[in-house]
Amino acid sequence: MKQGIHSPLSGLRVLDLSRILAGPWASQLLGDLGADVVKVERPGVGDDTRRWGPPFLRDREGKDTGESAYYLCANRNKRSLAVDISTPKGQALLRKMAATCDVLIENFRVGTMARYGLDYDSLRELNPGLVYCSITAFGQEGPEAGAPGYDAMIQGRGGLMSITGVPDGQPGAGPQKVGVAMADLTTGMYAASAIQAALLARYRTGEGQYIDMALFDSQVAMLANQASNYLVGGHVPGRMGTAHPNIVPYQAFATADGHLMLAVGNDRQFARLVAAMELPELAADPRYATNLSRTENRAELVQRLESRFLQQTSGVWAERLAKAEVPFGPINRIDQVFDDPQSRYRGLRIELPHNEAESVPSVANPIRFSDTPVSYRYGPPTLGEHSREVLGEWLGLEQAELDALSSDGVI
Repeated sequence: MKQGIHSPLSGLRVLDLSRILAGPWASQLLGDLGADVVKVERPGVGDDTRRWGPPFLRDREGKDTGESAYYLCANRNKRSLAVDISTPKGQALLRKMAATCDVLIENFRVGTMARYGLDYDSLRELNPGLVYCSITAFGQEGPEAGAPGYDAMIQGRGGLMSITGVPDGQPGAGPQKVGVAMADLTTGMYAASAIQAALLARYRTGEGQYIDMALFDSQVAMLANQASNYLVGGHVPGRMGTAHPNIVPYQAFATADGHLMLAVGNDRQFARLVAAMELPELAADPRYATNLSRTENRAELVQRLESRFLQQTSGVWAERLAKAEVPFGPINRIDQVFDDPQSRYRGLRIELPHNEAESVPSVANPIRFSDTPVSYRYGPPTLGEHSREVLGEWLGLEQAELDALSSDGVI
């Protein structure tokens, strides 16, 4: 497939030595924006997530390809280069590639890359303009710098699980992790943003730089208003189920046949809500007229609304709330998300090519540019699918040299 020449990052070379999710999520975004991303993997093994299933993609004969849905979600718009990084020849290959690329992303344990001669200090001597991004659980410094970590434990240690779940004293109470790997995903997004900022800085100075990204740091940063509530107000936030700590009513409500998620963000919307619910007196009640008063009298107000919502079906309430322009929505299952008319109209499901299957269903990148669109040039690669192609393009290696590397088990 051809490079997206009209994409924002076309012509940018990214050497991606990361695996699992945070690093691949960052490099996938860069790939979506047009960068030439080469995913470096261990021969015969590859990214751990290739085996994180079921489910697995099925080939044209209906057999499992061994490529997990987890792996497929984070690795489009990349080419796979299988290199044994533990060998001197493999390390030499990657040093040569790093000398020709713009960005390197890695998420090895602290100190690993230095042992291979692939750390930032070593590589910037070969390529002063290199933007080098390291992603670890706790960062390059501090008492936990060398400790391993995965998303779920970071959600716990970083405070997210303490504010997610049903409050104590209610059925199902207890801390919960978010249903997707938010610490990984947000770190990946922060990393992609930091990399592009560093590239802009290089445009001015001609020098690359080192980026130290930590899942723990990113998770704490993403506490957002909950962290600010504590830092400013001194009160430790707790679990509130679907409710919002600063806005009322802003939570899920049961109806006669299901649930709706209500998101009332200001006093005008509240007045329209209670009018649509045939409870107009609540808007004039000083206990509920402003958001401040509603938060102070949350329990009483929510009880009134809960009783009223149970008197009609979700369909009836949807019609009334939509007419009143009150922000609300259904609580969709994942299959319903992709059947949603808005989802269909926006083309949020896409099909990507694959070496062994007819296609790979995927989720579209949400960025919409007016002039430099996101491009889908490669489906998630099979392990080592592009090894010879990439080494020929990036390093100019001839067929005999590639054959020798293959015979030696380097690629």
